[in-house]
Amino acid sequence: MNTTASRRIAGAGLLALGVFSSALAARLDPVQWQLSADPARAPAGATVALRLTAKLEPGWHLYSLTTPPGGPIPTTAKLEDSPAVESYKLYQPKPERKFDPNFNLDTETFQNEAVFWIAAALKKDAAPGPVDLTAQVRYQSCDDKQCLPPRTKTASFTLTVDPAAPAPAAFTVPAGYTQVGPGAPAPGQVTTVQATNDSLWAFLLTAFGFGVATIFTPCVFPMIPITVSFFLNQRGGIAQALVFSLGIVVLFCSLGFGVAAAAGPFGVVQLGSNPWVNGFIALVFGVFALSLLGAFEITLPSSLLTKLDSASRRGGYLGTLLMGVTFTLTSFACIGPFLGTILFASVQQKGAQPVLGMASFATGLALPFFFLAAFPSYLKKLPKSGGWLARVKVVMGFAVLAFMLKYLSNVDLVLQTNWLTRERFLAAWFVLSAMAGLYLLGLLRLEGVEPGEHLGVARLLAASAILIFAFSLLPGMFGAPLGDLDAFIPPAANGAGAQAEGGLKWMKNQYNEALAQAKRENKRVLVAFTGYACTNCHWMKANMWPRPEIAAALKNLILVELYTDGTDKASEEFQKLEDEKFQTVAIPYYAILDGDGNVIAKLPGRSTNEKEVLAFVQAGG
Repeated sequence: MNTTASRRIAGAGLLALGVFSSALAARLDPVQWQLSADPARAPAGATVALRLTAKLEPGWHLYSLTTPPGGPIPTTAKLEDSPAVESYKLYQPKPERKFDPNFNLDTETFQNEAVFWIAAALKKDAAPGPVDLTAQVRYQSCDDKQCLPPRTKTASFTLTVDPAAPAPAAFTVPAGYTQVGPGAPAPGQVTTVQATNDSLWAFLLTAFGFGVATIFTPCVFPMIPITVSFFLNQRGGIAQALVFSLGIVVLFCSLGFGVAAAAGPFGVVQLGSNPWVNGFIALVFGVFALSLLGAFEITLPSSLLTKLDSASRRGGYLGTLLMGVTFTLTSFACIGPFLGTILFASVQQKGAQPVLGMASFATGLALPFFFLAAFPSYLKKLPKSGGWLARVKVVMGFAVLAFMLKYLSNVDLVLQTNWLTRERFLAAWFVLSAMAGLYLLGLLRLEGVEPGEHLGVARLLAASAILIFAFSLLPGMFGAPLGDLDAFIPPAANGAGAQAEGGLKWMKNQYNEALAQAKRENKRVLVAFTGYACTNCHWMKANMWPRPEIAAALKNLILVELYTDGTDKASEEFQKLEDEKFQTVAIPYYAILDGDGNVIAKLPGRSTNEKEVLAFVQAGG
């Protein structure tokens, strides 16, 4: 047989093999595609969730849209151009990763049924009427013995654009799904979900509110007419009032700046959770509380006040400035509890928050003086000093005792002595709140309530509000969640805590074990850098992670908490890990890692935005 004849026979054989393969591929069609949506009607501008379903015959599989190159042909899918669609996002379920004998490597596959979601945003000016939406897919299907050539198919669905149709519910990415295709994060790209800065604004508003509330204390309120009259008798009364207010603000800002500078970026976290610091603050608050309840009176050294008062009487703006400082120090017995609470809360945060907190507090304290100096006619409308000031003082005493317990709880949590449990803490708060309510009703005899004194409506309503708060604490003693209040009280015991936290199970200080488990199970790890005395950390764990959609997504991850504010060696190691890996030591701080420790997504700080947190969790697959 000559060479030409051999080539003809070989060509005929290849042609026959090609025809046979094509015939086999035409006969074997193990994957069927379908596009659907519910509801089938939507108004222009809405986002429609399209369900792209692949149904596979038993034994067959196709490959994920994120299959890396060098192996099987990955599946691709897109929504074809439509005059009604502005844009779309494509999401795929978590594939099964296993060894594929066809390619002799690990691959990502789908079997039996795979459901992809296409979130299609309709144009705002989409014309009413039926619109054909078409998804185009290209895929390769294989079984354990063979692979078919790639196929391209389309699946269509007719959507009716109806202005009268109700807008579909906002599309929520199902648990375990990740975005792929156009607009999706590139492989290896870290997704950073910026937590909204609502916690800072809430803190500043609280500080401002505390400053305003301080006005109605027995140390400050009686001084308002005297101080404002001083301004009115000076030249440039409003300017003098502004300088007086500036003196208050400068004093408190200096205090905040001093604390921030002394603590430094690393010391802030340790200062906020240090048992000695918390114990000292609890002691100071205990002394303040006993003074407010009438046990004794706190006064600053008379020599210091005399020197400041003499300096302030020299006149001019410097004298007015010194008068603001003197006023602040004179009122310290009532200002101290508010000041301590704001200052301590601020040092648990990062950056300039101690200074901003003090500035906000001082502004709230000084603003009424400036306002009354500008509009002196309102002085006559202020309530007169009387028994109500003494009652405010006593109720403040009970409140300060409650705050003292918070700092004692921080000591207990950091040292892990488990003495001040959640139940005992809430029982103490219940008793203190109930005693304050009974005092206002005249059933508890202390300064400010005379026997047989008429019970006014304002006092009755205040007592009712305090007693309602007291009784609302009782369910928490039996394991029930208390919402935002859970940030300030000790966490529940392990059993009740898991139930209150949505049934989620967190590993504690087991970083390497969590990574190893993630690698074995082909999962990812959510690392929570947290603290025993961190209120924002407690809030996230009690109020955000247990939310149904977030909790469902978290169950696909390995969860581990790393405490950075303890007194043990582990806390030092995890604080160092957070600083080296994320260049911060602030808590809370959340990150999703793969089994090798590579960062997939980050969520710095507390967030009250459920969509933000859900996006962060879903970024980890």
